[in-house]
Amino acid sequence: MNKHQDYLLNKISSPQDLKKLNLTDLEKLAAEIRTLILEKDAVIGGHLGPDLGIVEATIAYHYVFNAPQDKIIWDVSHQTYPHKMLTGRAQAWLDPEHYQDVSPYSSPDESPYDYYTVGHTSTSIALATGMAKARDLSGGHENIMALIGDGSLTGGLAYEGLNNAAIEKHNLVIVINDNQWSIDQNVGGLVTALKKLRDSNGQTAENPFTALGFDYRYVAEGNNIKSLIEAFRAVKDVDHPIVLHINTLKGKGYQPAIAEEEAHHWVAPFDLTNDQPLQKNPATPTVNSVILDVIIQQINNGKQVMAIDAAIPGVFDLENFKKDYPDNYTDVGIAEQESVAFAAGFAKEGGIPILLENSTFLQRAFDQLSHDVAANDLPVVMLVAGGGISNQSKTHLGIFDQVMISNLPNWVYLAPTNLAEEKAMLLWALKQRNHPIAIKLPVNDVPQTPQQNQKVIVDYDQINYQINWGKDVAVLALGDFYSLGKSIADQLGATLVNPLAANILDYQSLDILAQKHQIIITLEDNILDGGFGQKVAAYLGPKNISVLNYGQKRVYTDQTPINETYLQNHLTVEQILQDLKTV
Repeated sequence: MNKHQDYLLNKISSPQDLKKLNLTDLEKLAAEIRTLILEKDAVIGGHLGPDLGIVEATIAYHYVFNAPQDKIIWDVSHQTYPHKMLTGRAQAWLDPEHYQDVSPYSSPDESPYDYYTVGHTSTSIALATGMAKARDLSGGHENIMALIGDGSLTGGLAYEGLNNAAIEKHNLVIVINDNQWSIDQNVGGLVTALKKLRDSNGQTAENPFTALGFDYRYVAEGNNIKSLIEAFRAVKDVDHPIVLHINTLKGKGYQPAIAEEEAHHWVAPFDLTNDQPLQKNPATPTVNSVILDVIIQQINNGKQVMAIDAAIPGVFDLENFKKDYPDNYTDVGIAEQESVAFAAGFAKEGGIPILLENSTFLQRAFDQLSHDVAANDLPVVMLVAGGGISNQSKTHLGIFDQVMISNLPNWVYLAPTNLAEEKAMLLWALKQRNHPIAIKLPVNDVPQTPQQNQKVIVDYDQINYQINWGKDVAVLALGDFYSLGKSIADQLGATLVNPLAANILDYQSLDILAQKHQIIITLEDNILDGGFGQKVAAYLGPKNISVLNYGQKRVYTDQTPINETYLQNHLTVEQILQDLKTV
Protein backbone atom coordinates (compact mmCIF):
# COMPACT_ATOMS: atom_id res chain seq x y z
CA MET A 1 0.00 0.00 0.00
CA ASN A 2 1.20 3.50 -0.81
CA LYS A 3 1.92 5.14 2.55
CA HIS A 4 1.56 8.52 0.83
CA GLN A 5 -1.89 7.86 -0.61
CA ASP A 6 -3.30 10.95 1.14
CA TYR A 7 -0.71 13.27 -0.44
CA LEU A 8 -1.97 16.05 -2.67
CA LEU A 9 0.73 15.05 -5.11
CA ASN A 10 -1.30 11.95 -6.03
CA LYS A 11 -3.81 14.31 -7.64
CA ILE A 12 -1.21 16.16 -9.73
CA SER A 13 -0.77 14.52 -13.13
CA SER A 14 0.24 17.73 -14.90
CA PRO A 15 0.78 21.42 -14.08
CA GLN A 16 -2.83 22.08 -15.03
CA ASP A 17 -3.91 20.26 -11.85
CA LEU A 18 -1.57 22.49 -9.83
CA LYS A 19 -3.41 25.61 -10.94
CA LYS A 20 -6.57 24.44 -9.12
CA LEU A 21 -4.91 24.60 -5.67
CA ASN A 22 -4.98 27.50 -3.22
CA LEU A 23 -1.93 28.90 -1.44
CA THR A 24 -2.39 26.67 1.61
CA ASP A 25 -2.53 23.62 -0.63
CA LEU A 26 0.57 24.73 -2.50
CA GLU A 27 2.50 25.06 0.75
CA LYS A 28 1.33 21.60 1.81
CA LEU A 29 2.44 20.28 -1.56
CA ALA A 30 5.90 21.80 -1.04
CA ALA A 31 6.24 19.94 2.28
CA GLU A 32 5.19 16.68 0.61
CA ILE A 33 7.75 17.09 -2.16
CA ARG A 34 10.53 17.67 0.38
CA THR A 35 9.55 14.56 2.32
CA LEU A 36 9.64 12.47 -0.84
CA ILE A 37 13.03 13.85 -1.95
CA LEU A 38 14.51 12.98 1.43
CA GLU A 39 13.01 9.50 1.50
CA LYS A 40 14.15 8.56 -1.99
CA ASP A 41 17.66 10.01 -1.66
CA ALA A 42 18.08 8.17 1.63
CA VAL A 43 17.42 4.89 -0.18
CA ILE A 44 19.22 5.27 -3.51
CA GLY A 45 21.23 8.47 -3.17
CA GLY A 46 21.00 11.56 -5.35
CA HIS A 47 21.17 15.33 -5.37
CA LEU A 48 19.67 16.57 -2.12
CA GLY A 49 20.48 20.20 -1.28
CA PRO A 50 19.77 21.64 -4.76
CA ASP A 51 16.36 19.96 -4.99
CA LEU A 52 15.27 20.87 -1.47
CA GLY A 53 16.08 24.51 -2.21
CA ILE A 54 14.19 24.84 -5.49
CA VAL A 55 10.79 23.40 -4.44
CA GLU A 56 8.85 26.67 -4.11
CA ALA A 57 10.29 28.15 -7.31
CA THR A 58 9.27 25.03 -9.23
CA ILE A 59 5.74 25.10 -7.86
CA ALA A 60 5.38 28.81 -8.59
CA TYR A 61 6.71 28.43 -12.12
CA HIS A 62 4.26 25.71 -13.06
CA TYR A 63 1.43 27.56 -11.30
CA VAL A 64 1.99 30.71 -13.41
CA PHE A 65 3.33 29.52 -16.75
CA ASN A 66 1.79 27.14 -19.25
CA ALA A 67 4.27 24.34 -19.82
CA PRO A 68 5.10 22.71 -22.12
CA GLN A 69 4.10 25.55 -24.46
CA ASP A 70 6.07 27.91 -22.23
CA LYS A 71 9.56 26.48 -21.83
CA ILE A 72 12.01 26.32 -18.94
CA ILE A 73 15.59 25.11 -19.40
CA TRP A 74 17.12 23.80 -16.18
CA ASP A 75 20.83 24.43 -15.94
CA VAL A 76 22.69 21.26 -14.86
CA SER A 77 19.18 19.84 -14.24
CA HIS A 78 20.27 18.21 -10.98
CA GLN A 79 17.52 20.27 -9.32
CA THR A 80 14.63 18.90 -11.38
CA TYR A 81 13.15 16.38 -8.92
CA PRO A 82 10.24 18.72 -7.97
CA HIS A 83 9.71 19.55 -11.66
CA LYS A 84 9.46 15.87 -12.51
CA MET A 85 6.97 15.25 -9.71
CA LEU A 86 4.70 18.00 -11.05
CA THR A 87 4.88 16.85 -14.67
CA GLY A 88 3.51 13.32 -14.47
CA ARG A 89 6.44 11.45 -12.93
CA ALA A 90 5.56 11.57 -9.22
CA GLN A 91 5.30 7.79 -9.01
CA ALA A 92 9.10 7.64 -9.14
CA TRP A 93 9.10 9.29 -5.69
CA LEU A 94 5.84 8.06 -4.24
CA ASP A 95 6.52 4.36 -4.74
CA PRO A 96 9.92 2.81 -3.87
CA GLU A 97 9.38 0.13 -6.48
CA HIS A 98 9.55 2.87 -9.12
CA TYR A 99 12.55 4.80 -7.73
CA GLN A 100 14.69 3.85 -10.75
CA ASP A 101 12.07 4.72 -13.37
CA VAL A 102 13.33 8.21 -14.17
CA SER A 103 16.65 9.86 -14.87
CA PRO A 104 18.05 12.15 -12.15
CA TYR A 105 18.43 14.79 -14.88
CA SER A 106 16.11 16.32 -17.45
CA SER A 107 15.34 13.98 -20.33
CA PRO A 108 13.20 14.57 -23.44
CA ASP A 109 12.89 10.79 -23.72
CA GLU A 110 10.85 10.86 -20.52
CA SER A 111 8.57 13.83 -20.95
CA PRO A 112 7.56 16.70 -23.27
CA TYR A 113 8.15 19.00 -20.28
CA ASP A 114 11.92 18.36 -20.58
CA TYR A 115 13.67 19.95 -23.54
CA TYR A 116 17.24 18.71 -23.28
CA THR A 117 19.33 15.89 -21.93
CA VAL A 118 21.41 18.04 -19.60
CA GLY A 119 23.73 17.11 -16.75
CA HIS A 120 26.60 19.60 -16.96
CA THR A 121 26.64 23.27 -16.11
CA SER A 122 26.33 26.72 -17.60
CA THR A 123 24.51 25.84 -20.84
CA SER A 124 20.96 26.99 -20.07
CA ILE A 125 21.19 30.65 -21.12
CA ALA A 126 22.84 29.85 -24.44
CA LEU A 127 20.25 27.14 -25.13
CA ALA A 128 17.39 29.47 -24.20
CA THR A 129 18.76 32.27 -26.37
CA GLY A 130 18.83 29.97 -29.40
CA MET A 131 15.28 28.85 -28.68
CA ALA A 132 14.12 32.44 -28.34
CA LYS A 133 15.63 33.37 -31.71
CA ALA A 134 13.91 30.40 -33.38
CA ARG A 135 10.61 31.43 -31.76
CA ASP A 136 11.04 34.99 -33.03
CA LEU A 137 11.64 33.85 -36.61
CA SER A 138 8.62 31.57 -36.56
CA GLY A 139 6.35 34.28 -35.15
CA GLY A 140 5.74 32.54 -31.83
CA HIS A 141 5.07 34.22 -28.49
CA GLU A 142 5.71 31.55 -25.85
CA ASN A 143 7.70 32.40 -22.74
CA ILE A 144 11.24 31.03 -22.67
CA MET A 145 13.11 30.82 -19.39
CA ALA A 146 16.56 29.67 -18.31
CA LEU A 147 17.04 28.78 -14.65
CA ILE A 148 20.68 28.95 -13.65
CA GLY A 149 22.50 28.96 -10.32
CA ASP A 150 23.83 26.51 -7.75
CA GLY A 151 27.32 27.29 -9.05
CA SER A 152 26.49 27.28 -12.76
CA LEU A 153 27.23 30.97 -13.12
CA THR A 154 30.95 30.31 -12.57
CA GLY A 155 31.19 28.52 -15.93
CA GLY A 156 32.38 30.58 -18.89
CA LEU A 157 29.48 29.62 -21.16
CA ALA A 158 27.10 31.29 -18.71
CA TYR A 159 28.76 34.64 -19.43
CA GLU A 160 28.75 34.02 -23.15
CA GLY A 161 25.04 33.26 -22.91
CA LEU A 162 24.34 36.39 -20.86
CA ASN A 163 26.23 38.52 -23.37
CA ASN A 164 23.97 37.38 -26.19
CA ALA A 165 20.75 37.09 -24.19
CA ALA A 166 20.96 40.78 -23.28
CA ILE A 167 20.27 41.77 -26.89
CA GLU A 168 17.33 39.40 -27.47
CA LYS A 169 14.52 41.47 -28.99
CA HIS A 170 11.63 39.73 -27.28
CA ASN A 171 10.74 37.61 -24.25
CA LEU A 172 13.57 35.80 -22.46
CA VAL A 173 13.66 35.34 -18.68
CA ILE A 174 16.82 34.29 -16.86
CA VAL A 175 16.20 33.14 -13.30
CA ILE A 176 19.29 33.35 -11.09
CA ASN A 177 18.82 30.73 -8.38
CA ASP A 178 21.16 32.32 -5.84
CA ASN A 179 21.70 29.85 -3.00
CA GLN A 180 25.27 31.06 -2.40
CA TRP A 181 26.68 27.63 -3.20
CA SER A 182 27.78 25.34 -5.97
CA ILE A 183 28.97 21.82 -5.15
CA ASP A 184 31.37 23.57 -2.78
CA GLN A 185 31.27 27.24 -1.77
CA ASN A 186 31.00 29.70 -4.65
CA VAL A 187 34.28 31.41 -5.48
CA GLY A 188 35.56 34.52 -7.22
CA GLY A 189 34.20 37.99 -7.93
CA LEU A 190 30.74 36.59 -8.60
CA VAL A 191 30.40 36.03 -4.84
CA THR A 192 30.94 39.73 -4.22
CA ALA A 193 28.56 40.85 -6.96
CA LEU A 194 25.67 38.65 -5.84
CA LYS A 195 26.18 39.54 -2.18
CA LYS A 196 25.93 43.25 -2.97
CA LEU A 197 22.65 42.59 -4.75
CA ARG A 198 21.27 40.54 -1.85
CA ASP A 199 22.41 43.02 0.80
CA SER A 200 20.78 45.91 -1.04
CA ASN A 201 17.57 44.06 -1.84
CA GLY A 202 18.59 44.30 -5.47
CA GLN A 203 19.12 48.06 -5.36
CA THR A 204 22.90 48.43 -5.55
CA ALA A 205 24.24 50.51 -8.41
CA GLU A 206 26.93 47.88 -8.91
CA ASN A 207 24.61 45.56 -10.78
CA PRO A 208 26.34 43.42 -13.44
CA PHE A 209 23.03 42.48 -15.06
CA THR A 210 21.73 46.00 -15.59
CA ALA A 211 25.21 46.94 -16.82
CA LEU A 212 24.71 44.38 -19.60
CA GLY A 213 21.32 45.89 -20.42
CA PHE A 214 18.91 43.54 -18.66
CA ASP A 215 15.70 44.50 -16.95
CA TYR A 216 16.49 43.25 -13.41
CA ARG A 217 14.08 42.05 -10.70
CA TYR A 218 14.92 40.71 -7.22
CA VAL A 219 13.02 38.37 -4.87
CA ALA A 220 14.45 38.35 -1.36
CA GLU A 221 12.28 35.42 -0.21
CA GLY A 222 13.07 32.87 -2.88
CA ASN A 223 11.41 30.09 -0.88
CA ASN A 224 8.13 31.93 -0.43
CA ILE A 225 5.52 30.61 -2.85
CA LYS A 226 3.34 33.73 -2.72
CA SER A 227 6.29 36.05 -3.47
CA LEU A 228 7.45 33.84 -6.30
CA ILE A 229 4.02 33.61 -7.89
CA GLU A 230 3.83 37.41 -7.89
CA ALA A 231 7.32 37.67 -9.38
CA PHE A 232 6.64 35.14 -12.12
CA ARG A 233 3.35 36.81 -13.01
CA ALA A 234 5.19 40.12 -13.34
CA VAL A 235 7.69 38.74 -15.88
CA LYS A 236 5.32 36.52 -17.83
CA ASP A 237 4.82 37.69 -21.43
CA VAL A 238 7.14 40.68 -20.99
CA ASP A 239 8.55 41.45 -24.43
CA HIS A 240 12.23 41.93 -23.57
CA PRO A 241 15.03 40.07 -21.73
CA ILE A 242 14.79 40.01 -17.93
CA VAL A 243 16.96 38.72 -15.10
CA LEU A 244 14.91 37.51 -12.14
CA HIS A 245 17.24 37.06 -9.16
CA ILE A 246 15.82 34.85 -6.38
CA ASN A 247 17.51 34.34 -3.02
CA THR A 248 17.00 30.70 -2.03
CA LEU A 249 18.19 28.39 0.74
CA LYS A 250 20.01 25.27 -0.40
CA GLY A 251 18.88 22.25 1.61
CA LYS A 252 15.75 23.98 2.96
CA GLY A 253 13.68 21.73 5.19
CA TYR A 254 16.52 19.45 6.27
CA GLN A 255 18.81 20.97 8.88
CA PRO A 256 21.86 18.74 8.22
CA ALA A 257 21.81 19.87 4.58
CA ILE A 258 21.72 23.51 5.67
CA ALA A 259 24.52 23.03 8.19
CA GLU A 260 26.78 21.13 5.78
CA GLU A 261 25.89 22.21 2.27
CA GLU A 262 28.85 20.62 0.48
CA ALA A 263 28.34 17.19 2.05
CA HIS A 264 24.65 17.25 1.10
CA HIS A 265 24.89 18.54 -2.46
CA TRP A 266 24.84 14.92 -3.56
CA VAL A 267 24.43 12.08 -1.09
CA ALA A 268 24.97 8.36 -1.10
CA PRO A 269 22.24 6.30 0.62
CA PHE A 270 21.95 7.38 4.24
CA ASP A 271 20.02 6.84 7.48
CA LEU A 272 17.34 9.51 7.78
CA THR A 273 17.25 9.13 11.55
CA ASN A 274 20.85 10.26 12.07
CA ASP A 275 22.05 11.50 8.64
CA GLN A 276 24.82 8.91 8.57
CA PRO A 277 25.83 7.20 5.30
CA LEU A 278 24.93 3.53 5.08
CA GLN A 279 28.26 2.58 3.56
CA LYS A 280 31.34 2.84 5.76
CA ASN A 281 34.42 4.73 4.64
CA PRO A 282 37.03 2.47 3.05
CA ALA A 283 40.12 1.60 5.02
CA THR A 284 43.26 3.54 4.19
CA PRO A 285 45.30 3.77 2.12
CA THR A 286 43.00 4.74 -0.72
CA VAL A 287 43.43 6.21 -4.19
CA ASN A 288 42.89 9.66 -2.66
CA SER A 289 45.06 9.21 0.41
CA VAL A 290 47.98 8.25 -1.82
CA ILE A 291 47.54 11.50 -3.75
CA LEU A 292 47.32 13.63 -0.62
CA ASP A 293 50.36 11.99 0.95
CA VAL A 294 52.44 12.78 -2.14
CA ILE A 295 51.20 16.38 -2.42
CA ILE A 296 51.85 17.11 1.25
CA GLN A 297 55.30 15.54 0.98
CA GLN A 298 56.08 17.81 -1.98
CA ILE A 299 54.96 20.89 -0.06
CA ASN A 300 57.02 19.92 2.98
CA ASN A 301 60.02 19.52 0.66
CA GLY A 302 59.63 23.11 -0.47
CA LYS A 303 58.19 22.41 -3.93
CA GLN A 304 55.96 25.04 -5.54
CA VAL A 305 52.97 22.72 -5.79
CA MET A 306 49.40 23.88 -6.40
CA ALA A 307 46.43 21.52 -6.12
CA ILE A 308 43.70 22.78 -8.46
CA ASP A 309 40.10 21.58 -8.71
CA ALA A 310 36.83 22.80 -10.18
CA ALA A 311 34.38 22.81 -7.26
CA ILE A 312 34.82 19.11 -6.46
CA PRO A 313 37.07 18.89 -3.38
CA GLY A 314 34.87 16.13 -1.99
CA VAL A 315 35.66 13.82 -4.91
CA PHE A 316 39.31 13.86 -3.84
CA ASP A 317 38.83 14.13 -0.05
CA LEU A 318 40.40 17.59 0.00
CA GLU A 319 38.33 19.07 2.83
CA ASN A 320 41.13 19.02 5.40
CA PHE A 321 43.87 19.74 2.86
CA LYS A 322 42.31 22.99 1.68
CA LYS A 323 42.11 24.21 5.28
CA ASP A 324 45.63 23.12 6.23
CA TYR A 325 47.36 24.28 3.02
CA PRO A 326 45.35 27.25 1.70
CA ASP A 327 48.32 28.71 -0.20
CA ASN A 328 48.71 25.47 -2.14
CA TYR A 329 45.07 25.02 -3.10
CA THR A 330 42.89 26.71 -5.71
CA ASP A 331 39.22 26.03 -6.40
CA VAL A 332 38.14 27.80 -9.59
CA GLY A 333 34.44 26.99 -9.25
CA ILE A 334 32.54 24.87 -11.75
CA ALA A 335 34.81 25.96 -14.58
CA GLU A 336 37.04 23.19 -15.91
CA GLN A 337 38.23 25.41 -18.76
CA GLU A 338 39.57 27.88 -16.22
CA SER A 339 41.19 25.13 -14.14
CA VAL A 340 43.20 23.78 -17.08
CA ALA A 341 44.21 27.21 -18.39
CA PHE A 342 45.09 28.27 -14.82
CA ALA A 343 47.30 25.18 -14.52
CA ALA A 344 49.00 26.01 -17.82
CA GLY A 345 49.81 29.51 -16.59
CA PHE A 346 51.07 28.18 -13.27
CA ALA A 347 53.36 25.71 -15.07
CA LYS A 348 54.65 28.39 -17.45
CA GLU A 349 55.93 30.40 -14.50
CA GLY A 350 57.78 27.41 -13.08
CA GLY A 351 55.14 26.10 -10.66
CA ILE A 352 54.06 22.47 -10.41
CA PRO A 353 50.29 22.33 -10.99
CA ILE A 354 48.36 19.22 -9.96
CA LEU A 355 44.97 19.23 -11.64
CA LEU A 356 42.28 17.15 -9.95
CA GLU A 357 39.53 16.52 -12.47
CA ASN A 358 36.44 14.33 -12.81
CA SER A 359 36.33 12.42 -16.08
CA THR A 360 32.79 13.38 -17.05
CA PHE A 361 33.32 17.10 -16.37
CA LEU A 362 36.73 17.31 -18.01
CA GLN A 363 35.29 17.23 -21.51
CA ARG A 364 34.27 20.87 -21.01
CA ALA A 365 37.96 21.77 -21.12
CA PHE A 366 38.99 19.93 -24.28
CA ASP A 367 40.17 23.09 -26.02
CA GLN A 368 42.39 24.03 -23.09
CA LEU A 369 43.83 20.50 -22.86
CA SER A 370 44.75 20.78 -26.52
CA HIS A 371 45.54 24.43 -27.23
CA ASP A 372 46.84 25.78 -23.94
CA VAL A 373 48.57 22.70 -22.52
CA ALA A 374 49.45 20.28 -25.33
CA ALA A 375 50.33 22.82 -28.02
CA ASN A 376 52.63 24.55 -25.53
CA ASP A 377 53.90 21.20 -24.19
CA LEU A 378 53.63 22.39 -20.59
CA PRO A 379 54.39 20.01 -17.68
CA VAL A 380 50.92 19.97 -16.18
CA VAL A 381 50.14 16.96 -13.98
CA MET A 382 46.50 15.86 -14.07
CA LEU A 383 44.71 13.21 -12.02
CA VAL A 384 41.44 11.99 -13.54
CA ALA A 385 38.80 10.40 -11.30
CA GLY A 386 35.70 8.48 -12.31
CA GLY A 387 37.01 7.24 -15.64
CA GLY A 388 35.48 3.97 -16.77
CA ILE A 389 32.26 2.11 -17.51
CA SER A 390 29.53 2.97 -15.01
CA ASN A 391 25.80 2.87 -14.36
CA GLN A 392 25.45 6.66 -14.54
CA SER A 393 23.06 8.78 -16.58
CA LYS A 394 24.31 9.40 -20.10
CA THR A 395 25.07 12.96 -18.99
CA HIS A 396 27.66 11.70 -16.48
CA LEU A 397 29.54 8.91 -18.22
CA GLY A 398 33.28 8.60 -17.62
CA ILE A 399 34.22 6.72 -20.79
CA PHE A 400 35.61 9.56 -22.89
CA ASP A 401 38.59 10.94 -20.94
CA GLN A 402 41.09 8.35 -22.14
CA VAL A 403 40.35 8.83 -25.84
CA MET A 404 40.09 12.59 -25.47
CA ILE A 405 43.42 13.08 -23.71
CA SER A 406 45.54 10.29 -25.15
CA ASN A 407 44.96 11.35 -28.76
CA LEU A 408 46.33 14.85 -28.19
CA PRO A 409 50.02 15.41 -28.97
CA ASN A 410 52.49 15.55 -26.05
CA TRP A 411 50.10 14.20 -23.43
CA VAL A 412 51.14 10.96 -21.72
CA TYR A 413 48.20 9.08 -20.18
CA LEU A 414 49.21 6.57 -17.50
CA ALA A 415 46.95 3.92 -15.95
CA PRO A 416 48.06 2.35 -12.65
CA THR A 417 46.92 -1.11 -11.59
CA ASN A 418 47.63 -0.77 -7.86
CA LEU A 419 48.23 1.95 -5.25
CA ALA A 420 51.99 1.55 -5.17
CA GLU A 421 52.08 2.04 -8.93
CA GLU A 422 49.80 5.07 -8.63
CA LYS A 423 52.25 6.65 -6.18
CA ALA A 424 55.27 5.88 -8.35
CA MET A 425 53.56 7.35 -11.41
CA LEU A 426 52.60 10.52 -9.58
CA LEU A 427 56.10 11.04 -8.17
CA TRP A 428 57.61 10.59 -11.62
CA ALA A 429 55.07 12.93 -13.21
CA LEU A 430 55.88 15.65 -10.68
CA LYS A 431 59.63 15.20 -11.15
CA GLN A 432 59.75 15.33 -14.96
CA ARG A 433 59.33 18.74 -16.60
CA ASN A 434 59.07 17.74 -20.26
CA HIS A 435 55.45 16.94 -21.07
CA PRO A 436 51.92 17.06 -19.64
CA ILE A 437 51.14 13.85 -17.76
CA ALA A 438 47.68 12.52 -16.90
CA ILE A 439 46.99 9.58 -14.59
CA LYS A 440 43.75 7.64 -14.89
CA LEU A 441 42.93 6.92 -11.26
CA PRO A 442 41.57 3.48 -10.39
CA VAL A 443 37.82 3.33 -9.89
CA ASN A 444 37.49 -0.33 -9.02
CA ASP A 445 39.12 -1.88 -5.96
CA VAL A 446 42.81 -2.34 -6.64
CA PRO A 447 45.52 -3.93 -4.46
CA GLN A 448 47.74 -1.73 -2.35
CA THR A 449 50.92 -3.43 -3.53
CA PRO A 450 51.87 -5.09 -6.82
CA GLN A 451 50.62 -8.57 -7.50
CA GLN A 452 53.06 -11.46 -7.75
CA ASN A 453 55.90 -10.91 -10.26
CA GLN A 454 54.72 -7.38 -10.96
CA LYS A 455 57.21 -4.56 -10.49
CA VAL A 456 56.59 -0.97 -9.46
CA ILE A 457 57.83 1.28 -12.22
CA VAL A 458 59.64 4.37 -10.96
CA ASP A 459 60.97 5.83 -14.19
CA TYR A 460 59.37 6.41 -17.58
CA ASP A 461 62.16 7.52 -19.91
CA GLN A 462 60.39 5.03 -22.14
CA ILE A 463 57.44 2.73 -21.56
CA ASN A 464 58.51 -0.84 -20.83
CA TYR A 465 55.58 -3.23 -20.49
CA GLN A 466 55.44 -5.40 -17.38
CA ILE A 467 55.09 -8.96 -18.66
CA ASN A 468 54.24 -12.20 -16.84
CA TRP A 469 54.98 -14.81 -19.49
CA GLY A 470 52.64 -17.58 -20.50
CA LYS A 471 51.88 -19.09 -23.89
CA ASP A 472 49.64 -18.89 -26.99
CA VAL A 473 47.61 -15.84 -25.93
CA ALA A 474 48.86 -12.47 -24.64
CA VAL A 475 46.45 -10.37 -22.60
CA LEU A 476 47.22 -6.63 -22.48
CA ALA A 477 45.09 -5.34 -19.61
CA LEU A 478 45.13 -1.60 -18.99
CA GLY A 479 44.62 -0.02 -15.57
CA ASP A 480 41.41 -1.05 -13.84
CA PHE A 481 40.96 -4.01 -16.20
CA TYR A 482 44.21 -5.66 -15.07
CA SER A 483 42.24 -7.87 -12.68
CA LEU A 484 39.95 -8.94 -15.54
CA GLY A 485 43.02 -9.72 -17.60
CA LYS A 486 44.53 -11.75 -14.77
CA SER A 487 41.39 -13.88 -14.50
CA ILE A 488 41.57 -14.66 -18.22
CA ALA A 489 45.30 -15.32 -18.18
CA ASP A 490 45.04 -17.60 -15.17
CA GLN A 491 42.45 -19.79 -16.88
CA LEU A 492 44.40 -19.99 -20.14
CA GLY A 493 47.95 -20.08 -18.85
CA ALA A 494 48.34 -17.00 -21.01
CA THR A 495 50.82 -14.12 -20.93
CA LEU A 496 49.60 -11.17 -18.88
CA VAL A 497 50.82 -7.66 -19.73
CA ASN A 498 50.49 -4.40 -17.81
CA PRO A 499 50.85 -1.72 -20.52
CA LEU A 500 51.17 1.16 -18.01
CA ALA A 501 50.08 3.83 -20.51
CA ALA A 502 46.99 4.29 -22.67
CA ASN A 503 48.77 6.04 -25.53
CA ILE A 504 52.53 5.31 -25.41
CA LEU A 505 53.25 1.89 -26.89
CA ASP A 506 56.23 -0.33 -26.10
CA TYR A 507 56.97 -1.32 -29.68
CA GLN A 508 59.83 -3.66 -28.82
CA SER A 509 57.65 -5.66 -26.44
CA LEU A 510 54.79 -5.73 -28.93
CA ASP A 511 57.11 -7.16 -31.58
CA ILE A 512 58.21 -9.94 -29.22
CA LEU A 513 54.64 -10.64 -28.10
CA ALA A 514 53.53 -10.94 -31.71
CA GLN A 515 56.34 -13.40 -32.43
CA LYS A 516 55.63 -15.63 -29.42
CA HIS A 517 51.80 -15.72 -29.47
CA GLN A 518 48.94 -16.59 -31.75
CA ILE A 519 46.44 -14.05 -30.36
CA ILE A 520 46.72 -10.73 -28.55
CA ILE A 521 43.80 -9.42 -26.46
CA THR A 522 43.53 -5.79 -25.29
CA LEU A 523 41.27 -4.78 -22.40
CA GLU A 524 40.40 -1.19 -21.50
CA ASP A 525 37.76 0.40 -19.27
CA ASN A 526 36.82 3.03 -21.84
CA ILE A 527 35.30 3.35 -25.30
CA LEU A 528 37.09 1.36 -27.99
CA ASP A 529 37.08 3.89 -30.83
CA GLY A 530 40.39 5.74 -30.76
CA GLY A 531 41.45 3.85 -27.65
CA PHE A 532 44.44 1.85 -26.49
CA GLY A 533 43.42 -1.36 -28.20
CA GLN A 534 43.03 0.22 -31.60
CA LYS A 535 46.52 1.73 -31.28
CA VAL A 536 47.92 -1.74 -30.59
CA ALA A 537 45.94 -3.26 -33.47
CA ALA A 538 47.08 -0.53 -35.88
CA TYR A 539 50.73 -1.14 -35.04
CA LEU A 540 50.43 -4.93 -35.31
CA GLY A 541 48.29 -4.80 -38.48
CA PRO A 542 51.11 -5.79 -40.90
CA LYS A 543 52.16 -8.70 -38.68
CA ASN A 544 50.80 -12.25 -38.71
CA ILE A 545 48.88 -11.98 -35.44
CA SER A 546 45.19 -11.80 -34.49
CA VAL A 547 44.28 -8.88 -32.21
CA LEU A 548 40.98 -8.72 -30.31
CA ASN A 549 40.02 -5.40 -28.71
CA TYR A 550 37.66 -5.26 -25.72
CA GLY A 551 36.09 -2.14 -24.23
CA GLN A 552 32.80 -0.28 -24.58
CA LYS A 553 31.18 0.44 -27.91
CA ARG A 554 30.80 4.10 -28.92
CA VAL A 555 27.29 4.48 -27.51
CA TYR A 556 25.65 6.37 -24.66
CA THR A 557 24.43 4.07 -21.94
CA ASP A 558 21.84 5.60 -19.63
CA GLN A 559 21.62 4.27 -16.06
CA THR A 560 22.42 0.84 -17.46
CA PRO A 561 23.64 -1.62 -14.80
CA ILE A 562 27.38 -2.23 -15.17
CA ASN A 563 26.95 -5.99 -15.47
CA GLU A 564 24.54 -5.47 -18.34
CA THR A 565 26.99 -3.17 -20.13
CA TYR A 566 29.75 -5.74 -19.65
CA LEU A 567 27.55 -8.41 -21.22
CA GLN A 568 26.64 -6.15 -24.15
CA ASN A 569 30.35 -5.57 -24.83
CA HIS A 570 31.65 -9.11 -24.20
CA LEU A 571 33.56 -8.00 -21.13
CA THR A 572 33.09 -11.10 -18.99
CA VAL A 573 35.68 -13.82 -18.61
CA GLU A 574 33.28 -16.43 -20.00
CA GLN A 575 32.45 -14.40 -23.11
CA ILE A 576 36.08 -13.63 -23.88
CA LEU A 577 37.09 -17.27 -23.48
CA GLN A 578 34.25 -18.27 -25.81
CA ASP A 579 35.37 -15.65 -28.37
CA LEU A 580 38.86 -17.15 -28.40
CA LYS A 581 37.46 -20.49 -29.51
CA THR A 582 36.18 -18.91 -32.74
CA VAL A 583 39.41 -17.15 -33.72
